Amino acid sequence: MATVHRLIGWGLAALCTAAGAAQPAAAPAGPAAAAVAHTLDRADVESWLDGFMPYALERGDSAGAVVAVVKDGAVVLVKGYGYANVEARAPVDPDRTLFRPGSTSKLFTWTAVMQLVEQGKLNLDHDVNEYLGFKLPARSDGPITLRHIMTHTAGFEEQIKELIISDPQRLVPLKAYVERATPTRIFKAGTTPAYSNYATALAGYIVERVSGQSFDDYLDAHIFKPLGMAHATFRQPLPAALASDMSQGYEMASLPAKPFETVVAAPAGSLSASGADMARFMIAHLEGGAYGDGRILSAETAKLMHETPLTMIPPLNRMMLGFYEQNYNGHRVISHGGDTEFFHSYLHLFLDDHVGLFVSVNSAGREGAAHAIREALFEKFAQRYFPAPVPSGIVDPATAAAHAKLLAGYYDDSRRADRSFLSLLGLIGPVQVTIGKDGQISMSMLKGLNQATRYYREVEPFVWFDQASRWRLAARVEEGHVARFSADEVSPFMVFEPVPWWRSPAWLQPAAAASLVACLLTALLWPVAAIVRRRYRVTLGLSGRVARGRLLSRVAAVAISAVTVGWATIIIVGLQNLDFLSPRIDPLLMLMYVLSVVAYAGGAAVMVWAAYVAWGGARPWTARLWTTVLALAALTLLWTGWIHHLMSFQTNY
Repeated sequence: MATVHRLIGWGLAALCTAAGAAQPAAAPAGPAAAAVAHTLDRADVESWLDGFMPYALERGDSAGAVVAVVKDGAVVLVKGYGYANVEARAPVDPDRTLFRPGSTSKLFTWTAVMQLVEQGKLNLDHDVNEYLGFKLPARSDGPITLRHIMTHTAGFEEQIKELIISDPQRLVPLKAYVERATPTRIFKAGTTPAYSNYATALAGYIVERVSGQSFDDYLDAHIFKPLGMAHATFRQPLPAALASDMSQGYEMASLPAKPFETVVAAPAGSLSASGADMARFMIAHLEGGAYGDGRILSAETAKLMHETPLTMIPPLNRMMLGFYEQNYNGHRVISHGGDTEFFHSYLHLFLDDHVGLFVSVNSAGREGAAHAIREALFEKFAQRYFPAPVPSGIVDPATAAAHAKLLAGYYDDSRRADRSFLSLLGLIGPVQVTIGKDGQISMSMLKGLNQATRYYREVEPFVWFDQASRWRLAARVEEGHVARFSADEVSPFMVFEPVPWWRSPAWLQPAAAASLVACLLTALLWPVAAIVRRRYRVTLGLSGRVARGRLLSRVAAVAISAVTVGWATIIIVGLQNLDFLSPRIDPLLMLMYVLSVVAYAGGAAVMVWAAYVAWGGARPWTARLWTTVLALAALTLLWTGWIHHLMSFQTNY
């Protein structure tokens, strides 16, 4: 579930706000000298964290957090900040308080898979159908393998239905989930990174089947016990012995606590663990698969996991086997982030430096502050202990301007809902690259820590660099056109490809918006006009087909407006509360699909007929023009509804 919360935030922002443009920063005069590295020991780390975390939590309206730092096989510091329970004023205990690391849980699932690979029970390159008791829907371009799953290139579309629920009674067995919730494959396996929670759940189910143990029992016996992780579990609800140690989750610290979040795709994100136990896991991966006398992987298997890259867009960060690169300041870093709705976490391993950093925050915070806290923590940690000069390369202005122009435009996110009504998010909040001053570029999806627009300057052909964050953006160009691009933070598991012209937000977004406004105005002004005419005893003087055409066009405008508002409401409510997106709303969706057929298809037919009748009758030119506008509006919204699956009768999303 890494980045799910961020994706939801992007969707909500697109629905509720318009992005403002900021002025690009001036070009750097030259390379800056690297700062002197601080000594990475307990005294320095604790002093720095004590200056950073309390203010960050209070400013972000976040209740509490835990931070763990390890080095050379030993714990440097594990410390809690703020509260695990605000109402009870219970502080975070780094040894006992459980946090929900979200998709960082996946690292445990991948470790379990690699244990079975090491034992010869699984093969990374075999068709996964060999390990399942059912068959995944076939594609003509080849099967899915565990290597594809571990590198997020299985090709599945994004699916968030019943991802997180608040009622544990609705939790279904892992087998039932993977059999009934299979997403559509929209890419050939191995070709396109598209992050998938479902694929990870599938891997967890394979661990169950091959090992002969439940997933929870397997993790307890083969990872938690060898590492002495006594305060860690994937079980939902929590075992009684651990339940009292669970931190509350918060939208904001100033608001009441939220219920325990149950993750249906459990292997993808159901871990609950203390900071101290996450430190043990980091040490094991940094030290060749072992922590003290406990071993979870051979050194060779750990190296295979950490150093088997899948390169998509050089020189950007790459996907390993489960981990993904977040290289920084020239240091090799493998990582994994994780988000539930309320907990937000990140784990980073500086492989060559034998250093690990883990942070988890128990509140989303004001304006999503938890994301800024964990991102700033990593970037400032790396700059403090592993500093490096800012790259000074630059492309000549003419070339930079030409390359920026080539990149500018609208793009599809490879991690997307493609065959369901949630594909509307790609229209409402599209990924856009724009050009700033001096050939700099910006990307709508990525902002700075201050939420201002981030600007990238080209430093080598089709590679751009943001000086503030020190992250890169790069494009792959084929036959003079951008085939795909990505940015360092997401490049291992997401890429962006040009939107086809026939559904490009460049024209469809304003056209659909204007069409909806036309229908809404007509629907709202229809009764107003009737009241005014009645008040002043004025008649329209229409009869026959012309009168029927006008009446039916107004009814169609009301129907189209109501159905469109209905879909917008479902999306907004669903993104604000993932628990809403469950089988409970399947009957509502089926009703919406029926109403969409009636409103969009029937409404378009009525509007076109009404325009035809109006032009054939003795109506004023203004009335004829407006009926034409309504006909075009209805056709536009019919097209929008069709290509975004508002009439698909699909209940997997």
